[in-house]
Amino acid sequence: MRIAQIAPLYEAVPPKLYGGTERVVSYLTEALVDLGHEVTLFASGDSVTSAKLEAAWPRALRLDPTIRDSIAPHMVLLERVQRVAHEFDVLHFHLDYLPFPLFSTLDTPFITTLHGRLDLPELQPVFDTFADAPVVSISDSQRQPLLQANWQSTIYHGLPDGLLTPQTGREPEYLAFLGRICPEKRVDTAIRIAAQSGLPLKIAAKVDKVDRDYFKAEIEPLLSQAHVEFIGEIDETQKPAFLSGAKALLFPIDWSEPFGLVMIEAMACGTPVIAFNRGSVSEVIDPGVTGFIVEDVEGAVAAVQNLHSLSRVAIREQFERRFTSHTMARNYVDTYTALIEAERRPMLRRVAAAG
Repeated sequence: MRIAQIAPLYEAVPPKLYGGTERVVSYLTEALVDLGHEVTLFASGDSVTSAKLEAAWPRALRLDPTIRDSIAPHMVLLERVQRVAHEFDVLHFHLDYLPFPLFSTLDTPFITTLHGRLDLPELQPVFDTFADAPVVSISDSQRQPLLQANWQSTIYHGLPDGLLTPQTGREPEYLAFLGRICPEKRVDTAIRIAAQSGLPLKIAAKVDKVDRDYFKAEIEPLLSQAHVEFIGEIDETQKPAFLSGAKALLFPIDWSEPFGLVMIEAMACGTPVIAFNRGSVSEVIDPGVTGFIVEDVEGAVAAVQNLHSLSRVAIREQFERRFTSHTMARNYVDTYTALIEAERRPMLRRVAAAG
């Protein structure tokens, strides 16, 4: 199958550090190539891939201080894809609703994975207007605000099975927080959970520009506590040791998380997850197997006391069953195939009627 993967330009594919969507695009692209498909990746020029790379912009926008209008490079990206769309069997976008106006009128089938939050009121008229645009959710929970969208399937994220692996020979000693510092991720709550559990907390997290004031005012004062260590952003090579050394990953979110890639990163390392019952959590965590789903700080502290009942070997095995990139890629191929066949049937009917 000739597949175009169209990534956002904010980060390289894969990102140098933090970047959930671009990281998933990389895992999917490489898995599709492994499965024998002919894949072209439209992304920033500093991306690295075994697929054919079409550099739609010289480098990731986050690393380019001269960029003030991030939409402009994406308009160039869309036009470049439009000009060669006929060369592909399917176009797979990761750009939210941006492709809808241009690609809804083309013959080449396209699909969009929606990676972000969908509970914004301004999205309602967009999906009312483009009601036929085919989309994929990354959890069933993510769909709830936009039930009118043209959902094709729910496909969970996956990681290459050898990317993050358990690091044996070390005794887990601390609780971990991994990802991004922002109000809805509630690192402050993780700090409270660790304090009440009597355990140290290591925080490996990025602070986006938009969250710097929040970080300075609300979080930075908490980092001076004796049980807290702030590491900052870490890359893929650092994650296995960081996660393997943790008794559990804390995921005390205060919003409807669409998926939560860090949960399966922890599972890949055999590390349990203690997560608040929001968004996709109940779809990702298998309670009593890969972690615990709790409602509040008190529940999380109680879960810490029960971590001894979980098997880190079983956690890794469950990751391999549910969340590898090859599983994700096969599910997408099934979706592509169904989409192509659905597009082909009306075309065949028109040809038959004309004959």
